[in-house]
Amino acid sequence: MRNCAWEQRKVGELLIERNEQAPMSEEYPLMAFIANEGVAPKGERYDRSSLVSDTENKPYKRTEFGDFIYSSNNLETGSIGLNKYGKASISPVYSIFQPTGIADSDFLGRRLVRKDFINEMVKWRQGVIYGQWRIHESDFIKIEIPVPSVQEQREIGAFLDNLDNLITLHQREQDVSAGSTILINGKNNTSTWEQRKLEEYLSVSTDKNVDDTYDKTDVLSVSGDYGIVNQIEFQGRSFAGVSVSNYGVVYPGDVVYTKSPLNSNPYGIIKTNKGKTGIVSTLYAVYHAKENTYPDFVQTYFEQHARMNNYMHPLVNKGAKNDMKVSSENALKGFVIFPKYEEQKRISEYFAVIDNLITLHQRKQ
Repeated sequence: MRNCAWEQRKVGELLIERNEQAPMSEEYPLMAFIANEGVAPKGERYDRSSLVSDTENKPYKRTEFGDFIYSSNNLETGSIGLNKYGKASISPVYSIFQPTGIADSDFLGRRLVRKDFINEMVKWRQGVIYGQWRIHESDFIKIEIPVPSVQEQREIGAFLDNLDNLITLHQREQDVSAGSTILINGKNNTSTWEQRKLEEYLSVSTDKNVDDTYDKTDVLSVSGDYGIVNQIEFQGRSFAGVSVSNYGVVYPGDVVYTKSPLNSNPYGIIKTNKGKTGIVSTLYAVYHAKENTYPDFVQTYFEQHARMNNYMHPLVNKGAKNDMKVSSENALKGFVIFPKYEEQKRISEYFAVIDNLITLHQRKQ
């Protein structure tokens, strides 16, 4: 990826509202908007045509391929989705935006669901409608984000699309398929992606703080936004008990599974320790990366909420207190699609460059 200049832009500079209303038609069929998925055919779950007296003549909003659909009244921050379907009609309650000449749909479709952008959205919450927070469209377009040139956006978007397509392809085929190609730094790199159980890439760590080598100042927290961080530095205090001798030791490069639900991750999260050695509560599962595994790639792979949730769902039983009933060993029994070590490393480094660029520009503001 070229090290080009990133600029701070308001969403309103990148997107412009599309407000075309007309009855649904054969060219513009009536579709559903599903959070985090975008425009999709109406299934029985979303089909409420029986509640509308005149669906054929009722005006709907028209949307085109590459548009963004925004719902301001959904959970804490609203819902954002990209139209990858094409011409469609959707409910007029949604706001529709089309990219301007300095924005690429694929890039923005991923950029606007990153945690740093969601955190910015939360600052604009106002009022409560039926128990839900609302972020008005006029405030949504005021939010600022750093973006590169449109050409760089296209390259990043194409790379991430190809990566997702590779994983999806192998999940469907379940067979090892040579000759898969992804775009990195403008070059075609051919690698074999293999479907294996996660236990072939990670092993359960049994290292405990039995000698009290580490104390409360070394306790780590696992954050969905910031990864594995020192608990006192991150939360201002330690929540550890009197003794931490039974805590698990987490070395640099170790992987941690939280086993506790978050809003977007009801089955917990997986993060890699990119900092110093520390210790974690026995509620967490700690793993060592095997020789065929680049540790950072494990976190990158599970960053996508749907992928993490789909992986853990068949492995986890939830207890009466919404806690995770899954052993450290069983959490590794699911299948993943990983490339070879060198490819894992290149992909992880690519994501690190993007994250560092975004962080750098946020600090400058």
